[in-house]
Amino acid sequence: MEAGDNFWFFFSGHGMRHANRDYLMPSDGDPGDIENTAISINQVTERLRRCGADNVVLILDACRSLGTRAGEGIGRQTAEEARTTGVISIFSCSPQEYSYEIEALQQGAFTHALLEGLGIRGQYATVERLNQYLAFRVPELVRQHKKARQTPYTIAEPVTKSHLILVPRYATLADIASLKNDAYQAEVEEDLELAEQLWIRVLAAASGNDLQAVRALQRIERLRLKRSEPPSPPSSLTEPNFHKRVPYYLPSFDQHIPRISPIRVELPTSIEPTCHPFNVRSGSLTDDLSSERGVDYTRLRDLLAAGKWKEADEETFAVMLKAAGRETEVWLNIESIESFPCIDLCTIDSLWVKYSDGRFGFSVQKRIWESVGGTPDADYETGCRFGEYVGWCVKCSPTAFGSWTFYDYDDLIFSLDAPNGHLPSGDIVYGLWRVRPFLGDNVVYWSLLSRRDL
Repeated sequence: MEAGDNFWFFFSGHGMRHANRDYLMPSDGDPGDIENTAISINQVTERLRRCGADNVVLILDACRSLGTRAGEGIGRQTAEEARTTGVISIFSCSPQEYSYEIEALQQGAFTHALLEGLGIRGQYATVERLNQYLAFRVPELVRQHKKARQTPYTIAEPVTKSHLILVPRYATLADIASLKNDAYQAEVEEDLELAEQLWIRVLAAASGNDLQAVRALQRIERLRLKRSEPPSPPSSLTEPNFHKRVPYYLPSFDQHIPRISPIRVELPTSIEPTCHPFNVRSGSLTDDLSSERGVDYTRLRDLLAAGKWKEADEETFAVMLKAAGRETEVWLNIESIESFPCIDLCTIDSLWVKYSDGRFGFSVQKRIWESVGGTPDADYETGCRFGEYVGWCVKCSPTAFGSWTFYDYDDLIFSLDAPNGHLPSGDIVYGLWRVRPFLGDNVVYWSLLSRRDL
């Protein structure tokens, strides 16, 4: 296997903790002779790390062995291994919990939710989006079937691994944009190995048709070759302290030059650039302000770059009206959202994501929306759960407006201290007509967050 490949290791069964180490128990494992009959997590992660793939995923649907209620199940040592080795690890439950089999489902709650999330129902392409779905769906399933608490969790370090794409055919433009952002950032930080891995992942997700990724890989190879060139000798042998540097220029200097491994990337014969270029905050990498309708996004970019979040929120509403051709109506409806130009939506979203360091933006909200079970025709309670997650509302004692209180627009948090997904605000579809108590039924905004191109 090589860079660009996925390798998943899935285990469903019992686990045991022995001598401060985690073990997986095969069907013929002996609890009385764990070291000789069980499989240690150390052994598994070591093999996974050496497999050659750069996107390795360990999935464990395991808990305490043989139904015992004593002690702690596996998880803590495995989590430490995951952080050390960089292996993405997804656990069905916390160390003190059980991973329940549901008779009606004919499988475990975790495995059922996992297959949903990776399948046609969920289409969660990235580690981050899959984790959000599991964190919502598994507890929901165990509640429905009258079981105790079960809390799945994921270890993905460094944070760039949470953006890796597990199922390329379900990847959205926003998923690829996040990966590009990480790749650009790695280049800026001169981590060429990580940048190369991420750009190869981008190319794989785009089926080889991403001009930015191809150019980036070529750029990285040129930088490596440049770094490998020996330094030029001094112009004069009388230069001060030259005698101290003479060994550096002797013929046997190969020890100073790193071995260069060629990048095995087959360039396609014809390349179609993606419609969602994405850059990190850097003076040498400019923003793409493309618009299908001729809208100027310069002011929005400048407000976001300056951290003027409230003004940027209001400007977002203004430019969306222009792009949708709704300046006369001064509000957005479902039809205008469904026909909103893809390029403009991607431009607005990428600017928010970039200048908030991934905290704000429609694509960020979309992931949260999906994690609470959001759909275009979601009910009021689902809308309120989303609002609570992003900090738009709070649950309260029942009133004439229900059991939720939505904050006034001026009471929102226009800073990076706000919860993830707090901005842009849901008011952008109504503009000056602030109808905060009814945002739980904001079907227009739910249609926006349900767009496939986010």
